[in-house]
Amino acid sequence: MQQVWSEILPEVKQGVTGVGVWAALNAARPVTMEENTFVLGLPSGETELAGHLRMIATKQLIEKMLSGKLAGTVSLRVIDGVAPEDWEKTKRKDLEARRLQEQAAARLQTEIAARSSWDTVYEQLNRRYAATPNKTLPQNRAMFYRDAIQMIVEAKKAFGQLDELGERNYARCIDRVSQYTEMPSVIVALDILKLSE
Repeated sequence: MQQVWSEILPEVKQGVTGVGVWAALNAARPVTMEENTFVLGLPSGETELAGHLRMIATKQLIEKMLSGKLAGTVSLRVIDGVAPEDWEKTKRKDLEARRLQEQAAARLQTEIAARSSWDTVYEQLNRRYAATPNKTLPQNRAMFYRDAIQMIVEAKKAFGQLDELGERNYARCIDRVSQYTEMPSVIVALDILKLSE
């Protein structure tokens, strides 16, 4: 790897400009080659130069030179440190970052599912109220109230245990029924609880 790097370095320098890029290239040391990834490290104290090597034009030029020299597609990875342990540490960080990213994505999916489920109920309540004839008459609003409460009870059973976001969206539906029927939201919630037992 050191030999390959030494051979391509003069050509890479011819293709770039800037004192920072040259300083970064001079400081960089090959660490390892893993699969198709050529790992280039910068010694501690010079890691701020890494940005010069990660610039798209510089990175692509180095990858092109490496790929030509090693007869295959090679990608470049620039890390802090020049020891194999630094590469292992970087891989562990990558793994942890990927795990956190997957957790965040799963949480987002759950939130979207919960929101869309309760959004559907919310829209059904709006449509049901819009379809109620003579809304000013208390008996008609009472029928809407009865149907709306039943709809929410069934949805709550279907969705099972609610997380914090689910509870907020559930409360939003209760508030909508309260608004349409001029019933206090606590009474609406109490009637839902009674029907849920």
